Amino acid sequence: MKRKLLLMAMLVTSFSCIAAEHAPHWGYDGQDGPENWSKISPDFSLCSTGKNQSPINIHDSLKTHHSNLQLTTQPSKQEMVNNGHTIQVNVTNGSTLVLDEDTFTLQQFHFHSPSENLIDGKQFPLEAHFVFKDKDGALAVLALMFKEGKPNQQLTEAWQKMPTEAGQSIALSKPIDIKTLSDKQQKFYRFSASLTTPPCSEGVRWIVFKEPVNISAEQVSQFSSAMKHHANNRPVQPLNGRVIIN
Repeated sequence: MKRKLLLMAMLVTSFSCIAAEHAPHWGYDGQDGPENWSKISPDFSLCSTGKNQSPINIHDSLKTHHSNLQLTTQPSKQEMVNNGHTIQVNVTNGSTLVLDEDTFTLQQFHFHSPSENLIDGKQFPLEAHFVFKDKDGALAVLALMFKEGKPNQQLTEAWQKMPTEAGQSIALSKPIDIKTLSDKQQKFYRFSASLTTPPCSEGVRWIVFKEPVNISAEQVSQFSSAMKHHANNRPVQPLNGRVIIN
């Protein structure tokens, strides 16, 4: 009986290891890079077959009249995580965004360097994505570009505590002030697209602020160092006839 139990335990351990080894693993270069995401798992098929993918080069946008962005921010507890793909800040507050009469609640925000979206062909050293979700699970993303200049005061303290190894996390005693980061950002582009990472799910409502905010070269370098100096941006995707409004 003991021998049977030992054999069963060995089999369970073996199967667990096999499952872990075969869990979808993706990255930004080599065989795990964006051009191969759809080959890594059937769940990632949209990364190659999707027609409304992100990021994009924003150009030839259609001018429309729109009301001010309905973004309401709240103080929050924040946890900064190095997940191996980006530096992500998980939030526990009720910051909300209202789009098309739907209310979305902020889940997390994270960063890409260099920027994923381009504006008239211009790439920026850093881009932040604020990910919101509504009660039905639909997603909306606010994107904020950073240009090289003075140090970004809202990121200074958090950046000093940035986890440098994948899997590390830290609670931020002084949360990043989202309102100040996005203050006065009322000019934006809007389009329908996807997640920029696997599984590249579509139907995501995108808002990209037109005006970048400052960040220092040293701060960009700190982020790059945490990413082991690997770029973490997906290349731009075809528009396929989509309309961008501003």
